[in-house]
Amino acid sequence: MRQQYVFTTLTLLILFSLSCSTTLAQAPALAPAPSGPTNVTKILEKAGQFTLFIRLLKSTQVANQLLGQLNNSNNGMTVFAPTDNAFSSLKSGTLNSLTDEQKVELVQFHIVPTYLTSSQFQTISNPLRTQAGDSGDGKFPLNITTSGNSVNITTGLTNTSVSGAIYTDGQLAVYQIDQVLQPLQIFAPRPPAPAPAPAKSKNKKATTVADSPDVTPADNSKAATLQNVGLFGVAALVIALSL
Repeated sequence: MRQQYVFTTLTLLILFSLSCSTTLAQAPALAPAPSGPTNVTKILEKAGQFTLFIRLLKSTQVANQLLGQLNNSNNGMTVFAPTDNAFSSLKSGTLNSLTDEQKVELVQFHIVPTYLTSSQFQTISNPLRTQAGDSGDGKFPLNITTSGNSVNITTGLTNTSVSGAIYTDGQLAVYQIDQVLQPLQIFAPRPPAPAPAPAKSKNKKATTVADSPDVTPADNSKAATLQNVGLFGVAALVIALSL
């Protein structure tokens, strides 16, 4: 009886082990991470609510530039993506009033050529240089400050904050913002500096003096003497004729 019990128990254990092995062998493996180049527009399409920004990225060819930069180098990128509602809050006709060059600069102003984590926002040096170029005063300055967990962005015309992270992979970071970042260079350009006034001529007086004959007291005396000699000559001639 005892042997039968032991035999039955061993049989059940063997069957259970075989069952587990079969189950594990049939379980599907985890799907590998999707391969392929990092594509900012596809990331934004998947996130939704970025239709207008995607359209600008494509029409200005900045999307292709990003694709090449991200997949042909180790350079990091940070993109601040305005939502469709952010573009809707712009004054009517704003985008249509921009030249093609200004549209490129506007999109590039939302891209920082450095990978920035949320923690790095706390120690960043302002003004931040974007792909739009010169971050000097009146050009394309971008300033980022933090207050607690809030990340604030200012351009001199726009004040907004980061709403959340859309994507991050160690090379590319995409953050959502609720206002379009308006650079001073495009939306509030400074008037050109006035042309310098023509310098006053310092030689005018000297030229006037040089053009005039020099007259000295000695010259006046000589002229008077000659005049007197001439008078005496005339008088002598008159006397001689009268004789």
